[in-house]
Amino acid sequence: MASPPLPWLKPAVLVGGLAPLALLLLQGAQGSLGPNVIEAVLNETGLLALVFLVASLACTPLKLLFGWTWPVRVRKLVGLMAFTYAVLHFLTYAVADQGLALRQILEDITRRKFIAVGFIALVLLVPLAATSTNAAVRRMGFPAWQRLHRLVYVAAALGVVHFLWRVKKDATEPLIYGAVLTLLLGIRAVEAVRKRRRAREAVRPA
Repeated sequence: MASPPLPWLKPAVLVGGLAPLALLLLQGAQGSLGPNVIEAVLNETGLLALVFLVASLACTPLKLLFGWTWPVRVRKLVGLMAFTYAVLHFLTYAVADQGLALRQILEDITRRKFIAVGFIALVLLVPLAATSTNAAVRRMGFPAWQRLHRLVYVAAALGVVHFLWRVKKDATEPLIYGAVLTLLLGIRAVEAVRKRRRAREAVRPA
């Protein structure tokens, strides 16, 4: 059996995706995360979750614009990395910051807007991660699976809002992510319009 093209691609993405976590653990062990370790971990894991989520959404536009197929082959893995960091972000808040005080966590979610939108984004990512396998696609059918996975755009938008509302002064960075997300959505929207136009032309009588 022939080797798949670029057999090193997925291992390289996995190693690269876990490298920031390894660095974070190393910095924690060395005591170099600063005076507020929990805040540093929250900031880093939250940012990584958003970076990987936006990167997963960039895979198809890269194929559309440049004809590259390799980003699509790692799209699922990149999305799972985003989910992993989102879970770590929430666990850092729930366990390390709040000590699993469920009542306090619930109050934060209901009273603090940036926590509420971040939590909703995480909840939306759960069914996407749970149905990321080929078996799930076969079980659900591709059209239903595709409709469900469009929630990733909502989760990414909420992630940007969460980031924007969390920063206290300079909103430049979350606005950049928002602009990138808007561009990616625009590319997908243009492609969807083109597909519908081609479909109408294909059924138009000669």
